[in-house]
Amino acid sequence: MISTVSNKPPQSIESARLRKLQLLGILCGFGAGAWLGAAEAPTKLVKLGVSPLVVSLLMVVGVFFARWSLPALIRGTGQMRADIRQAPHLIVWGVLAGCLWAVANTLTIFAIRDIGLSIAFPLWNINSLLGIFWGYVLFNELRDAGKLRWFTVLGGALLMFTGATLLAIASSAQSPAAHSLRGILAALGAGVLWGTMYVPYRKAYLTGMNPLSFIAFFTIGELGMMLTLALAYGGGPAALAHQLELAKPVLFWLMLGGFVWVIGDLFQQYAAKYIGISRGIPLSNTNQLWGLLWGLLVFGELRGLSSSLYAEVIGGSLLMAAGAGAIALSSVTGQEHARWKQAAEREGQRYNVDADYVQAALSGNDASSASDPSGRTAPHSSRSWLDYLLVVVTTTIFITLAVLARAPNMSLNWPALLALAAAMLIFLIACGLALWRVTRFN
Repeated sequence: MISTVSNKPPQSIESARLRKLQLLGILCGFGAGAWLGAAEAPTKLVKLGVSPLVVSLLMVVGVFFARWSLPALIRGTGQMRADIRQAPHLIVWGVLAGCLWAVANTLTIFAIRDIGLSIAFPLWNINSLLGIFWGYVLFNELRDAGKLRWFTVLGGALLMFTGATLLAIASSAQSPAAHSLRGILAALGAGVLWGTMYVPYRKAYLTGMNPLSFIAFFTIGELGMMLTLALAYGGGPAALAHQLELAKPVLFWLMLGGFVWVIGDLFQQYAAKYIGISRGIPLSNTNQLWGLLWGLLVFGELRGLSSSLYAEVIGGSLLMAAGAGAIALSSVTGQEHARWKQAAEREGQRYNVDADYVQAALSGNDASSASDPSGRTAPHSSRSWLDYLLVVVTTTIFITLAVLARAPNMSLNWPALLALAAAMLIFLIACGLALWRVTRFN
């Protein structure tokens, strides 16, 4: 196609497109941090005596409904089927990622119970370090990035390690020794599992799958693994049914937490797609600051403790956030992006995926509009009765549970809660509009 608007060579147009996608990925990373940080707030209900396994199971049920209804609403299940026809192997990778997520999420419940939300959050965010490692080793991220960007990444990793150390020291000062160690180990274990989980993410997006398709199959592994854990460690079907009956008044809040998590995870998926897991995951781990705000401002964690402990917790979180930001904001060069393309070509050849499909998805375009460099062509499909059914059923379930729910008997700072909720809404609108305008959610 001949352009009559600009005389710039094709490489300039490609560079402009790449820059736009990077900015989109950074915005989605920040949006993911806000929503993922809020999603863990309902897990504070373990303090009320609800079993951690039940908390995690019900969150995953909310995740299941969200991971199918949101793609149906935004893009339609027809597009999901088209993605699977192109890359059927990714069903297996999606299920595997979901299994890892379910185990990690359960560990976070135990961590929050033992050491608190504001401290557990940064500890499990060591997944950033694993994301950097796997991105470099498996997917050519940071290859040919230059010394400055390597210095930024390594310096950021050092800041994150220092911050995690401060938080571990603080946790041992505010909890009984046995519980503190158990909580630290649970949080670190969750971080390791989540860091490994990002390998299937990157394989999916280099191969060409749309994030909205990937998360739908991701949830099959989540729900299956979580149900297995709940039955195996909860005493069997009868005991699990009894625990669910006891948790009936808070069903809505726990499933809502799962729904909120999916929105944050979706933004994280787009960040991982457009700026890589070595940058996107650390940036989404700004959720530790949001977790700190929810823990301190809304739930009053660490209230009445010494000022030095506050300094350790806040200072550790800020150090980790600064390190994550330094890593994430190290922009992708043209040479590094060329190495990404090599990794994408390797994945496409390994699984026999159409090269045009892979290249279109890597550029944020729909496969049917690969020749359009703007990527603004909407997918050529319409929503079916199944899409509307998924949305209606999910909406009905959540409305019914909301009517039956009651507010937990907890001391909450409502002005702080409303302020944080408003900030989340702003990120939702900003990220949603940006994704639509730049990629049409491709």
